[in-house]
Amino acid sequence: MWNKPRLLNAIADLLILSAAAASLAVALVWLVRVPSLPLRQVVFAQELQHTRRAEIEQSLPAVLKGNFFSLDLEAVRGELEKLPWIRKVELRRGWPARLEVKVEEHRPAARWGEGRDELVNTFGEVFAATAPDEDLSGLPLLHGPQGTAPEVLKRYGDFVGNFKALDQKPVQVTLSPRLAWQLKLDNGMLVEMGREQQKSPVATRLQRFIEVYPELVAKRATRPSVVDLRYPNGFAMRVAGDVKGK
Repeated sequence: MWNKPRLLNAIADLLILSAAAASLAVALVWLVRVPSLPLRQVVFAQELQHTRRAEIEQSLPAVLKGNFFSLDLEAVRGELEKLPWIRKVELRRGWPARLEVKVEEHRPAARWGEGRDELVNTFGEVFAATAPDEDLSGLPLLHGPQGTAPEVLKRYGDFVGNFKALDQKPVQVTLSPRLAWQLKLDNGMLVEMGREQQKSPVATRLQRFIEVYPELVAKRATRPSVVDLRYPNGFAMRVAGDVKGK
């Protein structure tokens, strides 16, 4: 073997690499365990609209453990995302002792359900939160079976576009357990649209009503309290208990 310089050089290189790897491993262990390099600063990338500083200060101490290298970012992210208004968190270490936090808060698009402090964000996700410093009563109220919030929110947006031409706006949209649609306008009128029908979809029946609204509804001396669009070839209006087919 001693007469084979190439083999000796290869062995030497291997030993050097092994020593370097061992030294690096020791250094990494030391960096993780050393009491120096503590995390000294938590910086938020933007001002939070709904999440209070006190909520963050109460949640973070339990997970801000270790030093700059050993801090468990997943634990920090998980703890912050438990807070009611926080939807998503991104974290980044900033040398030498800083944690940079980017927070995406829920943006409420509507109220949801039966007064359980549930809201729907712009992604159609239901979350439970309150806003003591903000009046959310002006948001539309949406109802629907569990898991249907994205669909109900989308339909609400469609209905807003439908009634814009009439200068009316839906303030409540309900999808029943039997998948029947109902909406309430800002003038108090209730519109029953029923279930989707293959030959007469909800959108078709609603558009037909909107086209005749200026002549058959708006000019009436008494505004109907309920309009029933569940008929395939017409609709019915109810005023003070009377039903009149159209």
